[in-house]
Amino acid sequence: MTTPRLEVGQTAPDFTLPDADGNPTSLQDLLTAHGRVVVYVYPAAMTPGCTTETVDFEGALQELREAGIGVVGVSPDAPEKLQRFRDKHGITFPLLSDPDKTMLTEWGAFGEKKNYGKTVMGVIRSTFVVESDGTLSLARYNVRAKGHVAMLSKLLGVDLPEPAEG
Repeated sequence: MTTPRLEVGQTAPDFTLPDADGNPTSLQDLLTAHGRVVVYVYPAAMTPGCTTETVDFEGALQELREAGIGVVGVSPDAPEKLQRFRDKHGITFPLLSDPDKTMLTEWGAFGEKKNYGKTVMGVIRSTFVVESDGTLSLARYNVRAKGHVAMLSKLLGVDLPEPAEG
């Protein structure tokens, strides 16, 4: 069973999901606040790849916001886990909870995927850019966590500071 995927030019399905504090947040709210929004989907908070990706988005947040782009992360994690994840890593953008995977499924980000050579059902790491009119200008599936934010920023024409040598 292949999950239908969203494509560039389509209208992004609206959603309203609880954030890490349990407050409902809709795609429309985010578009109203920012104009354009990066919606990224990740499998699970507190895991290495998802932490890397989320911390990278936080590191690029100022430059993205200056370019008129908001960021929101969505996972099936409960708000309580998202709250711990946010607080542990100092995340200042919304992390939304979709435990029943309704939004994830509508956006094509939950379904069959390959994991260590086996086909399993799960969250597909994905990134979308939603324009102010609600249409998608980017829909990428099976993205890699490492280096993803830098690649996305280049596509969006946003200059990021060079990472500090560590």
